[in-house]
Amino acid sequence: MEYKIRNEGDFTVVALSGEVDLHYSPEARKQILAQLNKNNNVLVDLSGVSYIDSSGIASLVEGFQLARNKKLQFGLVGVSAAARQVLQLARLDKVFLIKDSIQDFITS
Repeated sequence: MEYKIRNEGDFTVVALSGEVDLHYSPEARKQILAQLNKNNNVLVDLSGVSYIDSSGIASLVEGFQLARNKKLQFGLVGVSAAARQVLQLARLDKVFLIKDSIQDFITS
């Protein structure tokens, strides 16, 4: 897994790519929570994710919960087909705010 962090409008984007599995999800979690703990609104870009398992999903859920507790915005963008399938199986596609692009969040 690789990640890149950048600012887009009022959001910090954490772009993940590759496999977000038991081995790599602690780093994804660390990066997502670090941005939220800086009181940044966070978008997680999953367009480059080829595989995500339950530990990766758990990192996203933890970020979602922390954002909600801190009254920050949190969403997923560009969700790859592989990631979308896992989110749908867990019915989390109904929980997370998911948009096709960062621009969709910025303009809404």
